[in-house]
Amino acid sequence: MSTRRLALPLALLLLPFATACGSGTDGGAGATSVTVTVGYQSKTINTVTAGTLLRSLGHFEEELAAQGRKDGITYRVNWQDYATGAPITAQMTAGKIDIGSMGDFPLLLNAARGKQLKQPTRLVSVTGYNLRGGLNTVVTAPGSPLRSLTDLKGRKVSTSVGSAADGTLVRALQRAGLDPAKDVRKLNQQPSVGASALAAGSADALSQFVAWPGLLAFQGRATALYDGAELDLPTFHGVTVREEFAKERPEVLDAFLRAQRRATDELRTRPVASAESVAKETGLPAEVVYLYNGAQGIATFDPALRPELVAALKEDVPVLAAAGLVKDVDVDAFVDPAPLARAVPGAAYPEAGAPKPELWLKGQGSTRTFDGPGALLKAVGEAGAGRVRAAYVPDAVTGTLWFADRAVWVRDGGEWRAFVTRAGAERYVAGHPGSRVTGYAEAVGAAS
Repeated sequence: MSTRRLALPLALLLLPFATACGSGTDGGAGATSVTVTVGYQSKTINTVTAGTLLRSLGHFEEELAAQGRKDGITYRVNWQDYATGAPITAQMTAGKIDIGSMGDFPLLLNAARGKQLKQPTRLVSVTGYNLRGGLNTVVTAPGSPLRSLTDLKGRKVSTSVGSAADGTLVRALQRAGLDPAKDVRKLNQQPSVGASALAAGSADALSQFVAWPGLLAFQGRATALYDGAELDLPTFHGVTVREEFAKERPEVLDAFLRAQRRATDELRTRPVASAESVAKETGLPAEVVYLYNGAQGIATFDPALRPELVAALKEDVPVLAAAGLVKDVDVDAFVDPAPLARAVPGAAYPEAGAPKPELWLKGQGSTRTFDGPGALLKAVGEAGAGRVRAAYVPDAVTGTLWFADRAVWVRDGGEWRAFVTRAGAERYVAGHPGSRVTGYAEAVGAAS
């Protein structure tokens, strides 16, 4: 695909927002009233600790009220919700959003646009991440004849150009031996539009970020074709701030980062309640929110700017440059760990362990975890389908959590294994004589 074709849709996406929305900070030094504007993506639930959950908890407002009692300033928060990171970037470079959250590829576009327009921004924290890339997934319609990425040759694939999901698609196609610019027809669409296109048959596949793949799978409207974790490259969402605002109002940025840490604590210690809260605010099913944000979820929430994530960001730059979306980004200059270290010393959490199968029964405010897929299947059978709200199982190879009833199951002797995609299951069967793909209902029955 040419630079011209890729760059134009991004420009069109950014321009309509250049003059929209309200202002950021009221007055400069000596002001008695300050309004901080936060841009977030309510349905991109990997950002909830800097957006939806944070807003519902009121932690930022509490931190600002405490700050106001110290300095005599009245602080207000203006929350602005968007579907993607591009309009947040447009508003930040126009000086109308002070703090925003978005995915790794949009963060790089944020850095590039900020530098280009002389409104530099800085990455100051992370919301959620997956070290293998499992937050992005390529899905097809149920019953599609497509079984692997190579089947996408000559097909139409919907994605949001410049997003992390687009980056996953490009890299995955390249690894499969396809040219993303020539071998597929990429449709640059918002996630909701792409979902509709997939349902209508005007797109053969959809490559999107959290929570769209899980939502469509949960609703029975899509089947996973490619698990982004197969790339084994970290993907994450983070918090970016206008450099000018950070210098003028460091106390506000500190308050935000303290509030984000509190929201992260809440999510990690009360994952079911947090999922229910986010579901209420966004209209997403709580079962889908929990798939990504739960105790064993696809996303790990930790505000620390981990070295692996910064290194991955540097690897993303050439992908965007090849697409003509950026010329170059100085990642080291963009990443600023100082505010987080100042606001929340020792912010990092312990390393996350390998995900385990998990069962959420109806009417329960907590879940049960199991040592293996077989134990989960047995518990589902004993509970009965009518009592199961959701059952989750990690992919046997990538570790990506998926709905047990949407996973592809393999029986290997007396052992059970689950896979996000049929291609993953078939690769396993090909290398393990005697194993076979089996349906979920059959697996539950046999394990029980």
